[in-house]
Amino acid sequence: MSNKDAGKVKFNNTMDFKDPEWNRDAYARLQGDLDMKSTRYGWLGGPVVGVVPGEKVRPLFNMEGFSTSRVIPIEGGYRQLRHELVVYKDLETGKILKTWTNPYTNEAVRVVPIFNDPFNYNITLTHPEPWSLGGLNKEKAPPGPLLLPWSIKGDMLLLSIDVHFYYPNALQPDKWPRESAGPMVQMSEFYRHYCRLEDMKNPALTQVPVWGVWGRITPWLPWMLMGTAPGHVMYEVDFACSSRPGDASPELMALIEAEYPKLLTPPESDYGPSLTSLENYAQFAKPAPVKTAPSK
Repeated sequence: MSNKDAGKVKFNNTMDFKDPEWNRDAYARLQGDLDMKSTRYGWLGGPVVGVVPGEKVRPLFNMEGFSTSRVIPIEGGYRQLRHELVVYKDLETGKILKTWTNPYTNEAVRVVPIFNDPFNYNITLTHPEPWSLGGLNKEKAPPGPLLLPWSIKGDMLLLSIDVHFYYPNALQPDKWPRESAGPMVQMSEFYRHYCRLEDMKNPALTQVPVWGVWGRITPWLPWMLMGTAPGHVMYEVDFACSSRPGDASPELMALIEAEYPKLLTPPESDYGPSLTSLENYAQFAKPAPVKTAPSK
């Protein structure tokens, strides 16, 4: 192997939806780069809305995110190493929000970006273990080989993955009365990955460019200070992953360069734990003071 090829692995390029090895390698080429010295850049952006029973869905703000990732070898497959940042943006101006007036409460609140550092997971020949979320989620993977729900749509390859969670909230209501939506978290995520069929069949591509849509149904964001008010937040955004970082806006890249420079390169090694924004919030934030009724 030449120095130019150092870090590359030989992957299964014989497309067979029923072959766990092909599924593993194809998914790894969508999520990372099997030239393990190379970086995978991710971008996502779009609207975030509030959903309250008996009301019209309400746009709240837009979001934009950026990630860098790599894969490293583990027994039976690969370990995806990733860190990511998501910011929230004003609906009219597109400016990154530091404060925001909650239209449900008319209260000005401090906006907390999502900084998941890291968010790592395994890609092997068997079903992946569900996210442990700092040990809060006790669900186990079903037995069986890794066979993903691929389909061919014209000259495109589509991969649809949905995940659903119900686990104890890191933000318990007794400690976090204004941030917590309840003792349990009900959350779902929906991924639609599209790539060119010819790219996936190309043995020279150690990573495959992918575009798609990511949806998320999640409790009120803790910094919204909605407590257990009925309703939830929903994301429905576009994403793209490739070998170049050019999809992110100049404003987001300027913020990353100034405040999150480690995001410009992927993690060099595996560290953890891998948490979502709720668990990270519980670690780094403090409960907001409970509002008291004015004295009469």
